[in-house]
Order: sequence, then C-alpha cells, then structure tokens
Amino acid sequence: MNQVSIELTVNGEEHQVEVPARRLLSDLLRDDLNLTGTKRGCETGICGACSVLVDGEVVKSCLMLAVQARGRHVMTVEGLAADGQLHPLQQCFMDNGGLQCGYCTPGFLMASCALLANNPNPTEDEVRHGLNGNLCRCTGYVGIVESVLSAAEKMRGN
Repeated sequence: MNQVSIELTVNGEEHQVEVPARRLLSDLLRDDLNLTGTKRGCETGICGACSVLVDGEVVKSCLMLAVQARGRHVMTVEGLAADGQLHPLQQCFMDNGGLQCGYCTPGFLMASCALLANNPNPTEDEVRHGLNGNLCRCTGYVGIVESVLSAAEKMRGN
C-alpha cells in the first residue's frame, strides 16, 4: 500500500507519521496515536461519535483521510482537560446528566466546544441546532442541552 509521511499537531503535540494514503483520520487517532476517545460509530458521518476539531472546526474523522490533516491542528476529547482539571464542558456533562453510556459523549463534547467557541452565549435552540450532527440513543438530549448551556454560563464566568 502507498505510504505517505504526514506531520500534524494533535492536542498540542506534533506528530510525524507514515500512513497508508487511504487511512482515515479516525483510524490514525485511535490505532496509531492511541487516542481512543474518538469513537467509531456509524462510519458514514451520520452519528457524530467520531467528531474532532480540525483547525477549530468540527470534522467527522471517519470521513476525513489522515493525509488531509497534514499540517493542521487536530483536537480530540483527550485534549480538553488541562492540568488535571476537567474542561467545563466535561464537568457540566457529568453534573447535568449529559451522558449515560458515554459512547457518543466525546463527539458531543467536541461539537459543543466548537459551538461555544463561535457562540459563547447560545440559546437552547442554538445549542440544539449546533449539535444536530450528533446522535445519542440514551439521554433524550435534554441533559446534553442543559450541560452545554451550563458550561456556556460557567465559561463566561457567571
């Protein structure tokens, strides 16, 4: 198989890896870099479990080739916590029942992170619209929306 050398930054750490030209970003993250927070769900881009941020934008990593991340900055759920402290989104998901089985949670956290970066004071409808690319089979979404709204408030310092 044709191997390609790529450089990318993942969660602030630079990596140079050799990957098959057709390797998916989700597989690079999980299998090569051992960042297993990024989940394989539907592998068709519908469920959002594999959502990561690439240069600050939400990307379904099951639909992006690893070579397309060359020279870019990727952030996974493992990159949210800092200095042993959970990110406010992570803490609010725990505090507000935004997770149950947890399988979809990393994708929701990353989509929520991008949402709040672009809109630090969203309405409930804006949160629901901003997260419509992610699916959850357990929570009914109420706890997820409450978690994002709570994190937005916390991140604004209220």
